[in-house]
Amino acid sequence: MRNRQLRNLPDRTASKCITYLILLIACSLLSTVVVQGADPGTPYLPDDLVSDHKPGSILFFNVYTSDATDSKEQNAKFAITNTSPTVGVAVHIFFVDGMSGSPADFIFCLTPSQTISFESVELDPNTEGYIIVIATNADGAPIVHNHLIGDVYVKFSSGHRAGLGALAVAARNVPTVLATDSAVEIDFNGVSYDKLPLTLAVDNIPSRINNNDTMVFINRPGGDLTNGVGEIGHLFGLLFNDTENAYSFGLYSSRCQTRLTFNSNSPRTVPRFTSVVPDGRSGWVRLYSVSNTAIIGAFFNYNSGSTSVPNAFSGGRNLHILTTTTARMTVPVYPTRCANG
Repeated sequence: MRNRQLRNLPDRTASKCITYLILLIACSLLSTVVVQGADPGTPYLPDDLVSDHKPGSILFFNVYTSDATDSKEQNAKFAITNTSPTVGVAVHIFFVDGMSGSPADFIFCLTPSQTISFESVELDPNTEGYIIVIATNADGAPIVHNHLIGDVYVKFSSGHRAGLGALAVAARNVPTVLATDSAVEIDFNGVSYDKLPLTLAVDNIPSRINNNDTMVFINRPGGDLTNGVGEIGHLFGLLFNDTENAYSFGLYSSRCQTRLTFNSNSPRTVPRFTSVVPDGRSGWVRLYSVSNTAIIGAFFNYNSGSTSVPNAFSGGRNLHILTTTTARMTVPVYPTRCANG
C-alpha cells in the first residue's frame, strides 16, 4: 500500500521523500564512523586507586635485580610507554638500592606514543631494589601527565620468575617549582597525587610442604630521593589458613626493601607456617605498617614441579591493596635535555 501511495504522489513530493530517505541513511552511516586516534570508552579517572591497570604520572616497579656474571639467570627487563598520542614527556628514573636506600637516576625523553626498554644489568648491575619513574617537564619539575604505563620481567637464579605491571599513580595538582629550587616535595594525599597503599594482602600462599618456595618483597615508596630512602620499620601481619584461623606475627626492617620468605622459620607464628598451612592447603596474609608508612610489594612462588605436576605452579604478581594512606617523597629537580618534555 505504501509503495502504491508513493507512486501516486506528485513527482516533486516523491522526489522530496526519496531525498529524506537518502539523508536518513547517510546520517545512520556517519554515526558509525570511528574518529581515528581517539580511544573508545570512558577514560580511567585520576581519582581511581593506585593500580597496575591504569596509566599515571608516577610509576613504581616493585622489584629489579641482576647478576653481571650470569644475567641469563638473574636479571630484569623494563618497558616504559608514553601512551599520549600528542604530548612528549621527560621521565626521571630512579633506581633505589633495596639495602642502602641509595638512589641512582637518569632522565629519558619520550616522544608521543614512544616506548623504551632496558635491562637492569646494563644500568645498575649486581643490585637489587625497586624503580620509581616520574613524569617531568624540561626543567625537571613534576607535571600532570597521566599517560605512563610500564611493566617488568624479573628472573632470579633461584627459579623465581614473573612479569609485573608497574603501579601507576595519577597526578591532579602538582606542586609549584621555582627556578631556584633544587628539590620538590611530592604529596601522595589524594589531592596532589593518589594516596599510596598501607595495608597489603598476599593471596593464595601455597603449602611449603608441596615443594613451594614463596617469597614476598615489601618496599617503602616514599622518602627522600635526594639522599636516600628511609627504613620500612615495623610491620604487623596476620596469617590466615583456609579454615579461617588467624595467626599474628611481626616484622622489622631497617631497609627500604625487605624480603619475606614462607617456611618453617618465617614468618614467626605459633605454630609455624608449615603447620598453619599443611600439605595440600593454602593461606593468605594481611600486612600493614605499624607507623602508618606507605608500603608496596610483590609476590613470587617457585615450584620445581610446575612443568610436570598438574597442580604445581610458578609465577608472581603485585600484592593486593586493601587500604591507603598519605605519604611524601622528596625529588631532586634539575633541567633535562628534552625539548618537548
